[in-house]
Amino acid sequence: MSRPLPLAGIRVLDLTRLLPGPVATLHLADLGAEVIKIEDPQVGDYARTLGTGQGEDSVYFRMINRNKQGLRLDLKQMPGVEVFLRLAREADVIVESFRPGVMDKLGIGYATVAAVNPKIAYCSISGYGQDGPYRDHAGHDINYLGYTGVLDQIGSEGGDPALPNFQIADLLGGALTAAMGILAAVLEAQRTGQGRYIDVSMTDSVLAHTYFTMLRLNDAGHSAPRGADLLTGGLPCYATYRCADGRHMAVGALEGKFWKGCCEVLGRPEWIRRQWDAGLRDEMASLFATRSRDDWAALFAAVDCCVTPVLSPEEALVNEQIVARRMVLCEDGLTQFAPPFKLSEHEFSVRQPAPKVGEHNAEILRAAGYTDAEIAALAAAGVV
Repeated sequence: MSRPLPLAGIRVLDLTRLLPGPVATLHLADLGAEVIKIEDPQVGDYARTLGTGQGEDSVYFRMINRNKQGLRLDLKQMPGVEVFLRLAREADVIVESFRPGVMDKLGIGYATVAAVNPKIAYCSISGYGQDGPYRDHAGHDINYLGYTGVLDQIGSEGGDPALPNFQIADLLGGALTAAMGILAAVLEAQRTGQGRYIDVSMTDSVLAHTYFTMLRLNDAGHSAPRGADLLTGGLPCYATYRCADGRHMAVGALEGKFWKGCCEVLGRPEWIRRQWDAGLRDEMASLFATRSRDDWAALFAAVDCCVTPVLSPEEALVNEQIVARRMVLCEDGLTQFAPPFKLSEHEFSVRQPAPKVGEHNAEILRAAGYTDAEIAALAAAGVV
């Protein structure tokens, strides 16, 4: 029998757009929180129109806004501010991703909300944080990676920085760091009755996780060249190798026992003593180039030594491990991911698809104590 989800009863007011904030609140929603996605009547969340046909919500938007309710609200009108503050009185969490200072200008900053709801966990997600010389600068994932030295370290030795098709700062820095800070503040509020303001800088969050770069700086006094550090391709036992068909194998045989197994499968037991010899990379590359990826994968499948094929995204979705973990769902007419955690006594399902703009206006406002006549008046004035 399923138990209530861990965050059942937690109410979140979500003012975020695009990727970082919506993914943070997606995780909260998938854990059972009641997430109200608030969009202004003029623009709303830009993600609705990214890569979509006219008049339809994009696949991108629908994937990261499931299990949320939709409220249209004009916060530039005083009645809209009043509606927001009424909702905030009963909320546990507020998440926003405007530039620093915007929420205060709207009249719904942390101090204002905390005055009516001291237990609020109020999270601001921004590129550079609420202070510092860059606080008002625009930015995207590529900029935050660039400022933290991460982009400098991604790519092949002697080549240009490579752009990963994975938004490291947005997702690690914006989404997961925010979710962690929010949950900590909610727990404290339940224990003490006092909330917190959570200032999440995506740049800070990336920098705080560059452990191997800092390891090298502490040990050698300088960073390694691009593609030449311990885990960026500088070692033969931890690198990717091109195969005869142009596909690749990923070798992660760091531990001695795994490296021994790798060398034995390759038929080169004399390489066991050369695990840390950077010069061996070229020899290994020549050997891997003699067979196709799938041939090598078949050979290594029988030996547990951390040597695996590099799959395409299409191949990953049907990989037997991914399928066994039920990580891919077909819901709301599209392929999407299950949450990255499995909870005991719970089988995940999409409770409701991503909302249309203002889809739940009446339901949310009635629950907040507004009469149908008051709701109609707010709608007529363009507030909701």
